[in-house]
Amino acid sequence: MPPNVRDWFDLPRLLSKYKRRAPLVLVNGLAEQPESWFANRTHLTRNFDLKVPDILVYDGDALHRHIDAGGEVTVDYLAGRLATYLDEFVQRPPYHLVGSSLGCQVILTYAARHPERVARMVLIAPSGFHGDENLPAMEGVRRSQYDTLVKSVFHSGRFASDDLVRAFEHKFHDRRWKKGVLRTLRGTVGHSVASLLPGVSQPTLVIWGAEDRVLSDVPGAIRAAARMPQVRQVVIPGCGHAPQIEKAGLVNQLVIAYLKDKLRSIPPALEPRRYLAQVERRGVALARAGAR
Repeated sequence: MPPNVRDWFDLPRLLSKYKRRAPLVLVNGLAEQPESWFANRTHLTRNFDLKVPDILVYDGDALHRHIDAGGEVTVDYLAGRLATYLDEFVQRPPYHLVGSSLGCQVILTYAARHPERVARMVLIAPSGFHGDENLPAMEGVRRSQYDTLVKSVFHSGRFASDDLVRAFEHKFHDRRWKKGVLRTLRGTVGHSVASLLPGVSQPTLVIWGAEDRVLSDVPGAIRAAARMPQVRQVVIPGCGHAPQIEKAGLVNQLVIAYLKDKLRSIPPALEPRRYLAQVERRGVALARAGAR
């Protein structure tokens, strides 16, 4: 019997030993595109069935049909787009969901609507938890200050390379792209998911950057996240608003360990209590200095 025919006869036995990896879905933030997961894809693909949906394409036909029909680009709209993608093209709940910045609001909204379809979540520098956000993205687009936009995201200047600035500049020279960005900013800036947090039943890991300059009140956001029933939090020193890029190796380890339920303890250097204590000490020192 030819080898390929023998394989077909052995297919039931082979399938009984084959186990599909759990689906993991990455949802990027406002100033990002799916390419922003470049430092994470390879590592995550080794452990999960990785999906990176293009639910927000600034020059895409679907987005502009929605805009031209009078629709607003809101978190609710984006959560609906995510639901359509998962229902139509993945169809294997429950899903692991990982989001960054605005993407965290999208997956939290989806999880609140469909709790039975979500296994675990990782939220990286989530927006909309507490306080305002410093959005140089808005001014960067309006005034064509792309270096300001890029540099605001990172703590280390080496990540805000000239090549990355030029890439953003090239994108925003496209009027259709720019219109998509501005309409998304208009529809999502100031949106809060704080009211959803106490009802988030899924196990959730939240990863913060200690030097995040986009979130106006990281300590307040950490305290807000603590309202989630099954939350664990880490704060990465020397890191800005894009830990998945700036501290990719550590983030990859944390995500994989948490989603596989193998994150037994949080390293002391990453403990949120330590970070909050440091912030409090700095505040006291500044207050004393101002009183002199």
